[in-house]
Amino acid sequence: MSPQLEILLIACATAAACAIPGCFLVLRRLSLMSDAISHAILLGIVGGYLLAGRLDSPLLIIGAALTGVLTVGLTESLVQTRRVREDAAIGLVFPLLFSLAVILIARFADQVHLDTDAVLLGELAFAPFNRWQAGGLDLGPVSLWVMGGLLLLNLLLLFTFYKEAKLSTFDPALCAALGFSPLLLAYGLMSVVSLTSVGAFDAVGSILVVALMVAPPAAAQLLCERLEHMLAISVAIGCAAALSGFYLARLLDSSIAGSMAVMCGVLFLLAWLLAPQRGVLASLALRQQQRWDFAGRVLCIHLLQHEGTPEELSESAVQHMGEGLDWSPAFSSEALAHAQDAGLLVRRGDLLELTELGRETARETLGRA
Repeated sequence: MSPQLEILLIACATAAACAIPGCFLVLRRLSLMSDAISHAILLGIVGGYLLAGRLDSPLLIIGAALTGVLTVGLTESLVQTRRVREDAAIGLVFPLLFSLAVILIARFADQVHLDTDAVLLGELAFAPFNRWQAGGLDLGPVSLWVMGGLLLLNLLLLFTFYKEAKLSTFDPALCAALGFSPLLLAYGLMSVVSLTSVGAFDAVGSILVVALMVAPPAAAQLLCERLEHMLAISVAIGCAAALSGFYLARLLDSSIAGSMAVMCGVLFLLAWLLAPQRGVLASLALRQQQRWDFAGRVLCIHLLQHEGTPEELSESAVQHMGEGLDWSPAFSSEALAHAQDAGLLVRRGDLLELTELGRETARETLGRA
């Protein structure tokens, strides 16, 4: 297997593993949690180093994972008091843990290059060189096994607790009424986020992990309405960002992880602009359609109120329509065109006449008012 293919497999496995818990983070409006964990785990790294006395010890990774879980636990505990919001709780917890780590470094390890660069800011280009050797056999990059294992773990947990996770995400009150514990499920989700983040940091770097955990789920949320569709689309967008980012990095001779993170942003931007129902362009088109729909209803009401009256001829005249409704000539002309296209009225010479659909629309609108 070529190093390029191994890099792509690691990146796609990371994207898929991050997208699954990332969807629940986005739906719970806890997207900041992944960034908070990336700072707070420095305390675990410091603790692991102080226990092991070296930078390459597995205790650093274990300590980082445990600190991530601690971050989640403290944050959820603050939220459960109902005195602070989720974002405020995150802003209280991770600076505290990060500051404790800085103090410990200054006190006990000021001569050691000990920060997140030492352990968790991985370089994707170098990931294929860290091989897993067993019995003289080359089993491939360690990062690929780690991220593949985390992906399988996340899929297993998703299929096992899908209904419970979905229920606690959308309706915690009903979840509690049915005998489940929303708090326990929240702790479980955040623990998975922590473990996935720590494992992915070592493989691809913290910036890319945060990008993959937030941008693809946020883009998928704009494109669909159902959770299962959101999960699948999120994984697809994450893998697409990984693949396109890799080739962008080759084209520009730049950072692979940085290019992938950029493509996460580009794909989110495209979804934000072009999503068929929630995108910016769709919203603008809907707003414009509502504008002409409202103008057509106003026209129908105006004509209906003057049907059979002495003023009917003057009030239904095309040239006086804008004056009667205080519309500009350009807006009046366009509103008449849209109303005719909608079948609300017909033009007979210089006069306007309601169709049966136009009369029903006017009566319906007046009835609602």
